Amino acid sequence: MSEAPSVQPVETSAPWIAAQRRQLLAQRGHAWLLQGPSGLGQYALGLSMVRAWLCERPGAEGACGQCASCHAIDVRAHADLCVLMPEVQMLALGWPLPEKAQADIDDKKRKPSKEIRVEAMRDAVEFCQRTSARGRGKALLIYPAEQMNAITANALLKTLEEPPGDARFVLASEAAHQLLPTIRSRCLGHTMTWPDAQSASTWLLGQGVDAAEADAALQAAGGRPGDALALAKDGKGAAAWSQLPRQLAKGDVAALSVFSPVDAVSALQKICHDLMALTGGGEPRYFSPADLPSKPLSMALLSDWSRELAAAARTADHPFNSGLMMESLAARARSVLLSGNAGRVRGAGSGRGLGDR
Repeated sequence: MSEAPSVQPVETSAPWIAAQRRQLLAQRGHAWLLQGPSGLGQYALGLSMVRAWLCERPGAEGACGQCASCHAIDVRAHADLCVLMPEVQMLALGWPLPEKAQADIDDKKRKPSKEIRVEAMRDAVEFCQRTSARGRGKALLIYPAEQMNAITANALLKTLEEPPGDARFVLASEAAHQLLPTIRSRCLGHTMTWPDAQSASTWLLGQGVDAAEADAALQAAGGRPGDALALAKDGKGAAAWSQLPRQLAKGDVAALSVFSPVDAVSALQKICHDLMALTGGGEPRYFSPADLPSKPLSMALLSDWSRELAAAARTADHPFNSGLMMESLAARARSVLLSGNAGRVRGAGSGRGLGDR
């Protein structure tokens, strides 16, 4: 299993996105907060909402897709739409940076920002004060909204509370709990719908993913189609994901070598999550029960491991020594996985899960 790549955006035509768009466009409100975990399509839903607001011939299903306004959004050049993202994501998704920001990056004065910069927010506030160029109002899309720091978020507050008459806002977040309460309270909240497994699998097939890979990717992504598409497109096979706990239990440090430090910690957190779910009598999300130890593990041990992984995640972007970090992560994972299994691991072809049944 390779390191998890950046999340692939869900298309606005995905059926669960279309259903939510119809629901939200039928309601009034100048500011929406779309919230939920990654991979459910917050960006796609937010973009489809602002497209409909600015469209010259909108319908119940949203924007027409044919008018000059829709074309302007398609080519990232709509005068009445402001998109705020971390610069790394704007570049990845094809949105142009402000001229000065692009010049600074081109001249290597700084790297693209991983946060939404306060300068960009101040420009956006000024944008909201201007008269609409096309006469359909103005729209501001912020994604992922949790990438606003406190200063950036506070720069938005007054405009969000007392917006110019024709300005509307969509904040799309994958961690809404990190937003300031004052930001959340000024928006109408919408929790993203989880698509059922069949809908998500069918959508992945439509994106060119074969059936076996689609099912494996959905399992590894915990049922989130955007994340599953990213895993399926990494080119190294999501099906190998199911073998990860078994490999770690055998002491195979190389099992983590295909991950970056950040993604290695994330993968181990998923294993820990599922072990805690099983120990508490629940169902695993990221692995099948047969992929995990068959005997109960200590919840205290798993809680300690979860805290250790959370601490590791805070420094995984810049590890002191990535090789030593990976060895340490693998060794700790092995000790946890074997703690309830008498130190023995069955092979993949036994038809059993990790350890003795």
